[in-house]
Amino acid sequence: MVNTRIFFTSDVHGSDVCFMKFLNAAKFYQANVLILGGDITGKMIVPLVEQGDGSAVADFVGVREVVKTAEERQALEKKIRNSGYYPYSTTPDEFEKLQADKGLVDELFSRVMAAGVQRWVGIADQRLKGTNVKCYISPGNDDRFDIDEVLKASTGILYPEDEVVAIDDHHEMITSGWANTTPWNSPREVPEEELVKKFQPMIDKVQNMETAIFNLHVPPYETPIDSAPELDANLKPVIKGGAMSMIHVGSKTVRQLIEQYKPMLGIHGHIHESRGFVKIGRTLCINPGSEYGEGILRGAIINLDQKSVKNYMLTQG
Repeated sequence: MVNTRIFFTSDVHGSDVCFMKFLNAAKFYQANVLILGGDITGKMIVPLVEQGDGSAVADFVGVREVVKTAEERQALEKKIRNSGYYPYSTTPDEFEKLQADKGLVDELFSRVMAAGVQRWVGIADQRLKGTNVKCYISPGNDDRFDIDEVLKASTGILYPEDEVVAIDDHHEMITSGWANTTPWNSPREVPEEELVKKFQPMIDKVQNMETAIFNLHVPPYETPIDSAPELDANLKPVIKGGAMSMIHVGSKTVRQLIEQYKPMLGIHGHIHESRGFVKIGRTLCINPGSEYGEGILRGAIINLDQKSVKNYMLTQG
């Protein structure tokens, strides 16, 4: 008998279409628990520079776009949001200042990003109101700290970061968006020895590890779900033997803790290219991967009975 059906995904990186699919997954897959496991914000602002004649000009993925009507502007903004970027209307004077001052760009990005998450929260609060769906959304290593208070203020979203939560009467979940060190110097990354300090206080509070879920953004090291392209000193992919070299980049700490505590389930993201699943002892670990840039939502349906994962399936659409 299935007690709980989880739909889990990660790494939507600001894509409007992927987030809407995530919210719709509860009804589509008849899931009573939705989990979005981090890296929810976009990576770039696309300025729409206002012109004197009422039109606006944008450089979007290397293409110069000119919008002259409200309908054209709306369509371009939708295309930008669906790709995981943030449209931002600006004047030529402000645009020049932004080009000359990286500090101003950084401040603007924090504001625009938080506003984008606030917009999503409003949609989720409306869509989930009156349902019995539990929706957990947490940050990932790429997400700035500006978004945490926005998520906490939601009436329809549960913020599980750094907490032990009961997703039902039988299963506890710990959650963390922190990752081991990456080449990208992202906001939530620390050396492996610091990760233990992030995770251990939650682990110590788990009542029943046999039915516990580790919702840890970074996957366990040296598994089929933590392989990424090897990068050189200029952050370019390394080619060996005519093919892209792949290396393991997951967390040794996460693997060690899974081997030590043997939770029922590990749900992970972070490495977009490593869609799949693996067993570490008794623990099933899943990474649904990510293809947000194409508007494709990759996820996993996980059916739980009282004591175990009854079955699971990777999804995309």
